[in-house]
Amino acid sequence: MKDSLLALGLVALLLGPPAVWAKPDFASMQVAPYDPPKPAPTLALPDLQGKTVRLADLKGKAVLVFFWATW
Repeated sequence: MKDSLLALGLVALLLGPPAVWAKPDFASMQVAPYDPPKPAPTLALPDLQGKTVRLADLKGKAVLVFFWATW
């Protein structure tokens, strides 16, 4: 019993770390790696009262920028 546990532990020790340290092969899995989002561009627009609102002033808040126009 001890010999089989020792053999199992040795196999786990030899095969475990390389499998954990190996980088995933995204091409073979047919998935794209995660790209962190890019920061929003600098944006300053007038509000309904004519006061300029900069996007940087709203950092940390949820912002919906809705552009509307009539053509």
